Amino acid sequence: MRTIAALSHGPGTPFVLSEVDLASLQDTEVLVRIEAAGICHTDVSFKEFSAVNSPALYGHEGAGIVEAVGAAVTDVTVGAKVLVSYNSCGTCPQCIAGNRAYCENFLVLNASGSRTDGTSTVSVDGSPVYSSFFGQSSFARHAIATRENVVVVADEVDLTIAAPMGCGFQTGAGSVVNVLRPDSSSAVVVFGAGGVGMAAIMAARAVGAPTVVAVDLSQRRREIALDVGATHVLDGADGNLVDQIVEITGGGATHALDTTAVPTVIASAAAALRALGTLVTVGIGTPEITINIADLINSGKSIRGSIEGDSDPHSMIPLLLAWHGEGKFPVEKLIDVFPFEQINDAITGMRDAVIKPVLTFT
Repeated sequence: MRTIAALSHGPGTPFVLSEVDLASLQDTEVLVRIEAAGICHTDVSFKEFSAVNSPALYGHEGAGIVEAVGAAVTDVTVGAKVLVSYNSCGTCPQCIAGNRAYCENFLVLNASGSRTDGTSTVSVDGSPVYSSFFGQSSFARHAIATRENVVVVADEVDLTIAAPMGCGFQTGAGSVVNVLRPDSSSAVVVFGAGGVGMAAIMAARAVGAPTVVAVDLSQRRREIALDVGATHVLDGADGNLVDQIVEITGGGATHALDTTAVPTVIASAAAALRALGTLVTVGIGTPEITINIADLINSGKSIRGSIEGDSDPHSMIPLLLAWHGEGKFPVEKLIDVFPFEQINDAITGMRDAVIKPVLTFT
């Protein structure tokens, strides 16, 4: 079938709405009519900095209605509302152990630009398009996903609000719930109050952390962070950031999350931990950073990375939806909605005031 997609033609170029052809469904695949799609910094970074040959179709926070299913899909029905998340095989040792974010086939399934058999789900004039991005490529009116990476949600779910739960929001919240695991005695510091950081702030409060500090360069984002649950905010440009965190937390943070991928920020986050504190990093930037190893050893601190907040979408997304229903996860305060045709304006907005742009399809 044919549909309309926003194609990338390389770094520094705008997305171009184009007519594309979708392949026939394979047995385990699901065709989704996209109604909303979040834009993640990973989409923009991959477009600008990867070595992908154009044209390419990105987008990995899709949400929509199932229009068709492959012959082997028996538990997802046509007409179901779904969120689409990252893909995993479901059968490797990591997946079986519940560690889907560390699927042994993660890169092939999410970043190879094709199915595992090398075929493309999308083509233009018979030529393959780099697609299957995070198992979906949802910057399009229709996307081919798989049974493994669609999560069926209730009919009453607002897909515009829920779409970013497929990646950005679950990464931030999952880093707190699955990795950091703060409790009622914890002091959590989040560096970078974008969509991922804001989700972490809300999750930290949802699980009962009494002190949640947000650090960001933007005054507007600091104000929103207070509105969604932060107890304190700090300007990331302050020179005495570590001292301020130690004072606010009464000796240093027990838990910290870095979303910035900036080496100096990561070093500050580690320095701001108290003894036995844990820092999780989720951003990808400069591949090497300098850390005071003596401080880590002498204080028993831990630093670890996380993909997707160690989340299994099939359990994390229902949790986030439940929290939203209870008022604990007010993600609507973070979202700016753009028509699909304004995808380039949405991305421009991310460089300024927009925290989480969501595209809608009519």
